Amino acid sequence: MQHTIKLGLISTVATIAILTTGCAPKTQNIDIHNDKEASAVMGLDYRDFQSAAQDMTQSLIASGAISKPNGGRYVLVVSRILNDTMQHIDTDQLVKKIRVALLKSGKVVVTTAVGIHGAEDQMAMQTRNDLRGHEEFNQKTVAGKGQMISPDLSLSGKIIQRNVTVDSSTQQVEYYFQMSLTDINTGLAFWEDEKIIGKRGSNDSAAW
Repeated sequence: MQHTIKLGLISTVATIAILTTGCAPKTQNIDIHNDKEASAVMGLDYRDFQSAAQDMTQSLIASGAISKPNGGRYVLVVSRILNDTMQHIDTDQLVKKIRVALLKSGKVVVTTAVGIHGAEDQMAMQTRNDLRGHEEFNQKTVAGKGQMISPDLSLSGKIIQRNVTVDSSTQQVEYYFQMSLTDINTGLAFWEDEKIIGKRGSNDSAAW
């Protein structure tokens, strides 16, 4: 009798598993380098960040603002990138893409030892504080004083969202990507640009 009950339970569990699998929503990977599908969201997606970062980087390089007169590379620090949208987005989605492209250009190097909210990589300073004078570490291998390089340029920006009612059933959402490059020595902005991304769709679509 117990054997029959066990078989019945196993059969029931197996049936539920098959039905559940059959009803599960279909998922597929996206080719982010060749995605031709129209955006289904009024909010920002990965393609918007890719487009904004590419345009901003090309504009910055073409401006000559990061071309050092005597050769070499400027040291860049990322300042505050404000999110003035209705979405809870991480502005690093934009900044990281720009940083990677600028590093690949050979025009700048990026310091992670300082930042608007403190060091991005705290280990550079922590190793100095923790290892200097420590008897278990060869002091010749510990980073010396006066070795860190101060930044020459600061990159700052803002992402703004504006919602416009087109008619009773349609809305338009505009996203403004604004960025500035400032010479830290003089405080002068050597480059500024703006990229606008607009989306139009149903008023029923959420833009956050």
